[in-house]
Amino acid sequence: MTRVTVERRGDLKLVARGGYWYARGTMYGDEIFVSTKTKDRARARVVLREIERQVERGIQDHTFAQACDDYAAHGGQRTYLGALTSKLGKRKLNDIRQTDLDETARELYGHTSRETQNRQAYTPFIAVWNHAVGNEWTAARTWRRPRKPKGTLAIKPITRAGTQAVTYEHAWAFIRHMSPAPAELLATLFYTGMRPIELFALRSEHVDISNRWITVLSSKTGEPRGVPIHDFLVPLLERLRGNGGVMFRTIRGLPYRPREGGGGQLRSAIAGARERSGIKDVSLYTARHTVSTQLVIASVHPHIKDQILGHAADNMSRRYTHVPQSALIEAINTLPVIDEWREAVWMR
Repeated sequence: MTRVTVERRGDLKLVARGGYWYARGTMYGDEIFVSTKTKDRARARVVLREIERQVERGIQDHTFAQACDDYAAHGGQRTYLGALTSKLGKRKLNDIRQTDLDETARELYGHTSRETQNRQAYTPFIAVWNHAVGNEWTAARTWRRPRKPKGTLAIKPITRAGTQAVTYEHAWAFIRHMSPAPAELLATLFYTGMRPIELFALRSEHVDISNRWITVLSSKTGEPRGVPIHDFLVPLLERLRGNGGVMFRTIRGLPYRPREGGGGQLRSAIAGARERSGIKDVSLYTARHTVSTQLVIASVHPHIKDQILGHAADNMSRRYTHVPQSALIEAINTLPVIDEWREAVWMR
């Protein structure tokens, strides 16, 4: 049996195997196991220090593209990252400044509203940056987002579908004109407040029907969170969960694949329902605004509301991601239920 001797230094340790010394350990999230190519302990210590210095220098060279890839590999969503990478991908993290982010947002989305720039440029960039900070690839930094114009001369942006809440009667009047597959997804959005991209990736093993709890492993911000299940959704989710794998699929039985700047395979379903119902102000994000507004109407505490919607980012919220919380379940059940909606065949 080969004798193993261990000698520690800094973040790495020297491990003797078969007479030679190896540098082994973890630095900045990377596993390291490198031979010093020497049997001399004193010489091995010198080589170990050089390996640590090389790792330190390498950390300074991580690019935004590398950070994006690692973020996605750990469950982060790639939506909108392609466009950002095309502009910032080759830039080293520590060379990126606020002006670079602002210029990128203007080049990509300068023709859009402030909200769109936030959603498609600043939010995904910051999520990747925070992931890189967690890897110790760069330093924590506060990034400025576009501010709302002030003053009486500010031009009010054009209201688009999805930016305003609607009543649940209005939502049902729209959804009843959809085929079952997209209707199931939209119904779940209206009774969870989840982001569409979170629901696209939801798998059956992350849905706990008995405890009325959904675990979202990677949200838009890159942090896991828990979502309470409304009693209204139990029959629907129980049936979908029985299929295994991805919970929501297209009419062809394929997983929804979010596309950058688009609504995936739901675009045609939304357009068809608008034509048949005559309702033009409902889209995927209408559900999230509606849940938020309805919770306020029901006098739900702002902290509870923020946790349901995934706005809360304190350590306590992250700690209990997988633990059903009765206060959140009670709050989600204040959302009103339309009897005709409950009786839809695909709901039962």
